Amino acid sequence: MSIRRPAVTIGDVAKAAGVSRATVSRVMNGRSTVAADIAERVREAAEQLSYRPSNAARNLALGRTRTVALVMPDVGNPVFQQILHGVMNAADEDGYRVLVADTAEDQTQEAAIALEARLRCDALVLVSPRMSDDDLGKLIPEVEPVVVLNRQAPPPPRADGTAPGGRQVNDVLAPSLLVDYEGAAVQVIEHLVTLGHTRLVYLAGPGASASDAQRRAGIRRALARHPHLDVQEIPAGPDIAAGHAATGAVLDGRATAAVAFNDLVAFGLLAGLNEAGVAVPADISVAGFDDIDLARYATPALTTVAVPQAELGRHAWKELAAVMDDDAQPARSARFTTELEVRASTGPVPVRPERVHVTDRAVPAGEPGQQATPADDAPAPSGTTLNWSEDQDAIVLHGPAGTPLARRESGERIPPVHAPRPYLHPVHTLGGTPLTDSGPVDHRHHYGVGMAVADVNGTSHWGGRTFIEHVGPTLLQNHGRQITSDLRPAGAALTETLAWLDEHGGRQLTEERTLTARLLEDGWALDWRSTLRATEGPLEIRSPATNGRPGAGYGGLFWRLPIADSTRVLSVAGEGETLAHGSSSPWIAFTQRHGDRPTTLVLAQPGTVRPWFVRSAEYPGACPALAWDAPLVVPAGGSVTTGLVAALFDTELDAGEAAAVAEAIV
Repeated sequence: MSIRRPAVTIGDVAKAAGVSRATVSRVMNGRSTVAADIAERVREAAEQLSYRPSNAARNLALGRTRTVALVMPDVGNPVFQQILHGVMNAADEDGYRVLVADTAEDQTQEAAIALEARLRCDALVLVSPRMSDDDLGKLIPEVEPVVVLNRQAPPPPRADGTAPGGRQVNDVLAPSLLVDYEGAAVQVIEHLVTLGHTRLVYLAGPGASASDAQRRAGIRRALARHPHLDVQEIPAGPDIAAGHAATGAVLDGRATAAVAFNDLVAFGLLAGLNEAGVAVPADISVAGFDDIDLARYATPALTTVAVPQAELGRHAWKELAAVMDDDAQPARSARFTTELEVRASTGPVPVRPERVHVTDRAVPAGEPGQQATPADDAPAPSGTTLNWSEDQDAIVLHGPAGTPLARRESGERIPPVHAPRPYLHPVHTLGGTPLTDSGPVDHRHHYGVGMAVADVNGTSHWGGRTFIEHVGPTLLQNHGRQITSDLRPAGAALTETLAWLDEHGGRQLTEERTLTARLLEDGWALDWRSTLRATEGPLEIRSPATNGRPGAGYGGLFWRLPIADSTRVLSVAGEGETLAHGSSSPWIAFTQRHGDRPTTLVLAQPGTVRPWFVRSAEYPGACPALAWDAPLVVPAGGSVTTGLVAALFDTELDAGEAAAVAEAIV
């Protein structure tokens, strides 16, 4: 029986001739850049070893094809598409064309597909190969010249033919272009930590993905910095379907933030959460990686880490062209940095009513009146002082024992189509139950408590679609924004000056706003006063009702409540949305039940009472209407004042009790 001898490799020839693999490849391919004596030595070694070049090498001996091949795991992935565009644009400048091969995430076929593609081209670009290091190390000599993206090429073997014990960054078989996904993961986790999140979930990518391993390494780094963090890992995949399928597992984990392997997975998760009626970021924050073109157009716009995708492709061609022109140059690695793009899909951690804080004692939710012993690590009570103070990128109203009662967001992350504006969210009762909602599924452009007006001289400061008579709600490019120029927190009072800008950036008016908080016997109150000054000329404030949609007189200081298990509306006229809507009741009240937790929000108008715009069946929300059934005209230099005094309780009040509260707080 004969024993088959192992095939002679290009490495054997390189070792015998005392040269590099690249030099052997160059000689076998008929290149003229090798010194004559070295070329002869290589040919003699090849003859002595009976070395026969691979099919790819024999094919190249016939001459260059002026094409290169790009092999990727999934041609449908927008990241790989952008890399492809970068390679194509750069290669085209040098007179080369690019062929594309898709391995369909099948690592068992990658090598065969790459070899077949290489037979037809002069060189190869391997994008995010899924094969093992051993297989990649065997493949590279067979297909060089080659550049590897999103993966570190293995180092050359030792002189004795064995693999080295450790890698040297600049000692690799082929040029390697890497993205710092480990650092990117740290960026995402740190961002969520600053928002108060401690229970996270990571939707992992393909198991063979090197960049997924880097993301997980970054998460481990973040965990080392923040031992209190809990990050669960859920196997997902690389595409939208994987993210959508993981929705149930994400919700079961009760995390307050989810980090997806890439933006596609994040899109699938956003869709699944939307279908489940889970608000992002009010109930859970979502972040991704890559910043593909669609990320900023998601609903809500996706927080993600931007990767220089097209630049990767252009640099890949630069490295490949250099290797093709001079195989003797050493293969090196280049690392690309990332940048966090914070958008509307991430927000403060929801404050869940796990404990009820009442002045200097804590009562477990659902057990009113039963005193509980504060945890050993609970903050010491700080009396009954209410105080607005800076907290990361927001201003927070702290109540008894430091409990956060209201958070003032700048609105800078609100998408332009939602009319960016400062707002309060979440606003809690003393017991920790939120009585505001932000970006809810039913109306994404609703943001907590804020000044939202549908039509100011034709500009929408409400967000979303504009009602046009005989046409209906229509999405127009008419969304303005509110910019703060002076913000002054001082104890229980927060004052600010804002400029209202139209869709072109021109100033329309100036608002002077004051928010003052105070404690009540069993709750707390927030007094919001806003004066709109026509500093830039006359103002005409309109609503959908004045534009032909009866009953839709919304616009002004709008309070959006969360969806609850039950919601009742009370007013002077009695109980029900119909009685309160359009009325001149001096107060209205929303009583809600959130599981076994009752709450009441009393809203009272100081001074002249405007008609109430009220909703409770479709969604819970209310505002004193600036333009109920007729436009509000403010002459140049004039002003209009509006406001609300709100009282929040962890009990369900009846109409008489609500009326008494309203009289006391105004």
